[in-house]
Amino acid sequence: MKRGRMIRRYLAVGLMVCGGLLMVGGTTAQSQTLVLEDFQGKDAEGFPLNWEHENQRSQSKGRDAYKIQTENGVSFLTVKDAGQRIKKKKIDWDPKAFPILTWRWRLQKASADTEPIAAIYASLDTDLMFIPVFTKYVWSAAKPEGTLTEGGMFSGSEIVVQSGTKAVGQWFEERVNVYEDFKRIHKHEPAAKAWGISIIAASGVEIDVGSMVATAGR
Repeated sequence: MKRGRMIRRYLAVGLMVCGGLLMVGGTTAQSQTLVLEDFQGKDAEGFPLNWEHENQRSQSKGRDAYKIQTENGVSFLTVKDAGQRIKKKKIDWDPKAFPILTWRWRLQKASADTEPIAAIYASLDTDLMFIPVFTKYVWSAAKPEGTLTEGGMFSGSEIVVQSGTKAVGQWFEERVNVYEDFKRIHKHEPAAKAWGISIIAASGVEIDVGSMVATAGR
């Protein structure tokens, strides 16, 4: 697992999400990318469109915790004191054709004993009970990057992609091969169409999450 790169490098290589396409040095690479979420759409309260609450009984807290913001013309999701997950389903995403998932995130506030700080879930299949089968990519307060924790019956496997609480206010970009990780962990091929993606941050945490893009590169 490669160490997350700061967003300065992300900008330096000239990548930007624009109108649902990935622009690489001015060339549109539509056939090679799939924008899963660019946080352009929001409702009147700032909650992202087409996302659902994991806990329907506490929607009011979730709507306050997850808000789309804009900075220097770039939209992203701000998460404050969430303690619960939101999910986006029904994405036309073939993880075998688009195995590389990239996103960026920026920690704003977290205590050293918060574990994990935040996570991105890539749910590429469901089990016989139609429960999502996922890999959880974690920002950990203390565990080293690359740490794999096997999941149990009711929890998914976790891979640490970012670690520590000192880099406050800095954007980091992550790049993971969700297809290969799924096969390695779950020992079978994912579904031809992924179930979706989810986001969670712990209570007391403030973190920003940027565009999530799947690419065909290996």
